[in-house]
Amino acid sequence: MNAVALPEVFSRLPVTHRALHDREAGRPENGIEAIRAAVEAGYGIEIDLQLSSDGVAMVFHDYTLDRVTGQTGDVDARSAADLQAIKLSGGEAGIPTLAEVLALVAGRVPLLVELKDQDGRTAHAPGTLEARAAEAVADYTGPLAFMSFNPEMVARLAELAPGVPRGITTCSYEGEHFAHLSEAARAHLQAIGDFDRTGSGFISHEWQDLGRNSVQALRARGIPVLCWTLRSPADEVQARALAENVTFEHYLAAFPA
Repeated sequence: MNAVALPEVFSRLPVTHRALHDREAGRPENGIEAIRAAVEAGYGIEIDLQLSSDGVAMVFHDYTLDRVTGQTGDVDARSAADLQAIKLSGGEAGIPTLAEVLALVAGRVPLLVELKDQDGRTAHAPGTLEARAAEAVADYTGPLAFMSFNPEMVARLAELAPGVPRGITTCSYEGEHFAHLSEAARAHLQAIGDFDRTGSGFISHEWQDLGRNSVQALRARGIPVLCWTLRSPADEVQARALAENVTFEHYLAAFPA
C-alpha cells in the first residue's frame, strides 16, 4: 500500500491530548468545550473514536461511560442520540459525534483522529468504525490524519479512505497490560512490523520509549515520529530530542520558534 504523507503542520503545532481539556475549568476531555479551546489557542487536536449502537462515530475514548460521565455501561450499547444527550463530567455539552467535531474545527487546526480498537467486540462487524469514520471525513478539507493501535484497522483505512494520511499508534508493549501477548507477537509489535504493510506515513509512539531502535529507524527514513502523552515542559524537552512533535495535556506546550 502506498503511504500518504502527513502534512507538515502535524509536525509543527503541538497536539492537545483529547483536546485542551481541564475538567475543573469546564473543559472535559474529547468534549466540545475542550475542542473549542484548542482551536482558539491554535493547537492541534487529538481525539478518539468509538461507535454508538446505531453505528455512528462518536468522539469518546473509553469503551464504557463510567469514568467521564455520570452514567455507566458500554458506549456501543447506546444510540448516537442517547450519547449526545449524556453530559461529559465537568462540562455542559454531551458526547459529540465526529461530524459535529469536524464542523466545529472546520480545518482551522490539524486534527489527529485515533480509532479505538473494535476488533473482538460484538456490537458491530469488524471494519464498521473505519467505514463510518471514512464517510464522515469524505468532504473534509482541513488537515486530518487517522491512526490506531490496531494495524488491521489502519490497513482497512487505507482501502476506505486512501487519500487520508494514516499511521500506527505504538508503545513499548512491555508490562502487565501486555502479558497476554506471545513473545513473537510482542517482538513484531515492538519492531512496528506492520508499518509498511499498512501504508502508514507516521507513528505516534509512547514518549518514554522513543529511543527504541525501531522508532529511530523510521525517523532515519524521514518518517514523522509523533509521541504521547507529555505532562510537563521537562518531559517535552526530552521528547523533542527524539520526535518531530508532541501530544500533551495538563500544561501548555510551547510553540516552536
